[in-house]
Amino acid sequence: MSSEKINPYKEKEAPKTEQVAEMFDNISGKYDFLNHFFSLGIDKIWRNKVRNIVKNIPHNQILDVATGTGDLAIALSKIKGTNIIGVDISNKMLDVGRQKVVKKKLEGRVDLRNGDSLNLPFEDNQFDAVTVAFGVRNFENISQGLSEISRVLKANGKIIVLEFSNPKKFPIKQLFNFYSRKLMPSVGKIVSKDSRAYSYLPESVQAFPTEDKFAKIIEKSGFVNASYENVSGGIAAIHVATKK
Repeated sequence: MSSEKINPYKEKEAPKTEQVAEMFDNISGKYDFLNHFFSLGIDKIWRNKVRNIVKNIPHNQILDVATGTGDLAIALSKIKGTNIIGVDISNKMLDVGRQKVVKKKLEGRVDLRNGDSLNLPFEDNQFDAVTVAFGVRNFENISQGLSEISRVLKANGKIIVLEFSNPKKFPIKQLFNFYSRKLMPSVGKIVSKDSRAYSYLPESVQAFPTEDKFAKIIEKSGFVNASYENVSGGIAAIHVATKK
């Protein structure tokens, strides 16, 4: 089954986009804690890798799609001369992110807004780079979301996607499967009070296209020269491509 068909709340008939917004609203208060806890802090290293990629391309105007609580947008703000807009469908996640922006005194550099990845509220050819961290799995239509990103990118602009993968090598594959399918749902349910959120995560990762297949989807959505780098033994991958 495609990750597009994996919904957070299987018993509900609402579209995936609405369900994802509800799920993240529900867990917004515990999201940062659980995110860093489950990743053992490695997610910060991954975001720094993304930042280093963005730093080496024209980077005046950057859009961070599915920004959540703004961790990647804030990391990107460390690049001199950048202005970052982050968009997300969950207002409560954005509220948490805005508090962090104020605390770090990044108002005017980081602007977090409500927005749908499938219908981005921006003009054509507006951004030098667009980033997405752990958000493409949540797109109701992956190709449409990527095409929207292509639309708002300037000519030769870059897309950088950080997304979970399915490790293939022993013992990382076995450890990751146990961790994500057994430990994560149990702890996530107790801490977040949402019984489905941290079961949806491994289900959507399992159903997500392989790195090679996703690279082809990117290229069919308005990009060229799609490449990827596996990180942490294939737990995640960083995809980079250029707008046609």
